[in-house]
Amino acid sequence: MRRALAEADLAERGGDVPVGAVLLDGAGELLATGRNERELNQDPTAHAEVVAIRRAAALTRDWHLADTTLVVTLEPCVLCAGAIVAARIPRVVFGAWDAKAGAAGSQHDLLRDRRQNHRVEVVPGVLEAECGAVLERFFDAKR
Repeated sequence: MRRALAEADLAERGGDVPVGAVLLDGAGELLATGRNERELNQDPTAHAEVVAIRRAAALTRDWHLADTTLVVTLEPCVLCAGAIVAARIPRVVFGAWDAKAGAAGSQHDLLRDRRQNHRVEVVPGVLEAECGAVLERFFDAKR
């Protein structure tokens, strides 16, 4: 999660909402990183999770990201949950809950929905206070 927080810091420095993600392989080794790049690339789909998934798929030359763990500073939204399910990622670890747009247990629970063809293990609240503080500080400065 500390590496994901470092990615969130880089996103903020680039003018984006500070969300960071890392994708680990089955041995726990870093496979890919991602951070919000929506402002940087003027791409509404450039969420941290999606960026990390795209990088990992390009690196492995396989969109099936089985036996990986996605670690992200904020609960995935609907867009990211769809990408996680599509990529067959078996495990997601996240920091702060997203009470407005979360899709891993707060507003929706798409990752564990039994109607999906793939269900994901979800580990919430890792460094929750620290991850949440980064976002609060960012949005307080915007107001």
